[in-house]
Amino acid sequence: MSYQVFARKYRPRTFADVLGQDHVVHTLRNAIEQNRLAHAYLFVGPRGTGKTSTSRIFSKALNCPDGPSIDFDPDDPICVEIAEGRSLDVLEIDGASNNKVDEVRSLLETVGFAPASSQFRIIYIDEVHMLTPGAFNALLKTLEEPPPHVKFIFATTEPNKILPTIISRCQRFDLRPIPTQIIASHLQHIASEESVKLDDSAAWAIAKGADGGMRDAQSMLDQLVAFCGNEITEANVLDIFGFTSRETVASLLLGILQKDPACLLAIILEQFEKGKDLSQLLAEVVGGIRALVVAQLDPTAGQEGFPDALWTDLTQASAALKPDRLLAVIDTFSEAESRMKWASNKRLHLEIAALKAIQNLQEIRLSDVISAIGKTDPSEMAEALQAPNILAPDSPPKLETIPDKQAPPKSPDSSLSALDKLIESAPETSEEPEPAAKAPAEPTTLNPTSPPPAPPQSDDSTKAPPPAPADDFHDDPLIVEALKVFKGRLIT
Repeated sequence: MSYQVFARKYRPRTFADVLGQDHVVHTLRNAIEQNRLAHAYLFVGPRGTGKTSTSRIFSKALNCPDGPSIDFDPDDPICVEIAEGRSLDVLEIDGASNNKVDEVRSLLETVGFAPASSQFRIIYIDEVHMLTPGAFNALLKTLEEPPPHVKFIFATTEPNKILPTIISRCQRFDLRPIPTQIIASHLQHIASEESVKLDDSAAWAIAKGADGGMRDAQSMLDQLVAFCGNEITEANVLDIFGFTSRETVASLLLGILQKDPACLLAIILEQFEKGKDLSQLLAEVVGGIRALVVAQLDPTAGQEGFPDALWTDLTQASAALKPDRLLAVIDTFSEAESRMKWASNKRLHLEIAALKAIQNLQEIRLSDVISAIGKTDPSEMAEALQAPNILAPDSPPKLETIPDKQAPPKSPDSSLSALDKLIESAPETSEEPEPAAKAPAEPTTLNPTSPPPAPPQSDDSTKAPPPAPADDFHDDPLIVEALKVFKGRLIT
């Protein structure tokens, strides 16, 4: 026999062989067991996720001897004919090359004929979104009310291009990208069947590069066997396909978390000179940061393929950062990813994004300032602000060391004056001018250490001002202090 590639040799033959699509397999098995078979099915999903394989397995289950049955023999002659695409009762049509109205009409003319040797006449149209609107319209009536012995199965990667009237007449099944771990395990199974030694790190690298497509992963493994022979390492995968190792991604992440711009620029330059795909590198970095965010929220989550030693270093470096800081870094890299798609100098945009990521970890946000208001201890303020570039690492926390040439004179309350220095850049609110007939008003600066000024007395001495409620929020020390910090006034 001629050589058969892995993607065809290890194609799923039964429902048990379909990996990563349990929701689809479970529904189809129940439909066969309960005799609840629809007349039209639509399989949607990315490339290499098992749309054609699932369609053929479903066709075998319907047309097998004594069928429909989920426990069919894949080596039965009828099942073999269906698997090889030469069954007279299962017509496989390519929608890209048979998309005209006349071709669809010729196909529908054969629908009325009874099946030759099976129970059902199955029409499978791959890439059905390539049909023209006229071809779809010619299919509508027959698709809605086909003969009882006819089943339609459609497959597509772009369901948005299919007419809604077609989708509404089908049972839709969305096939998901296959998880990386499942692909890596299946590659190890293929390697053991072919007497090939495949490292775990190499299997993970192949599965990660396949991006959820089992067929892509099998084709890559086939190419690696032709290049490397019977022993495949991670270095072989990285050299042939230009992927980035987990160590390089971890080094980039540590450079960001440890705020080392020189390390980041050196790694990006090294990858650029090696001809690596910088867009793929950026996607790997974003995936690593996402894994760190998930690890902070769920310690039992996965490690995104990082070895235990590297993962421990990454989690320790990110332990002091809040998830919102890491999410800001993800936003920065996402913006750079959209620009890199059309940029000729991808390295420049990646370097800018890496430097901005460091700035995101160092900047003081409004939420940090709000949490710092009301703190009486300068060290508590610094901890709330989480600004590593404010305090020296080996010196006690002193907020007075912040350079501020235009700071106001130091008040008796030292902690409050330090807070004034931190938020000196807050904009002042403009005050409305008083009418000319009235005397100049008193300054609106509120001192939290002294009671608020008494309201002016009315000319009518017999009427006393109504007492302020006990729970009036205007007298809250935090409100009074905020008014002083932001130089504001209350408007009633």
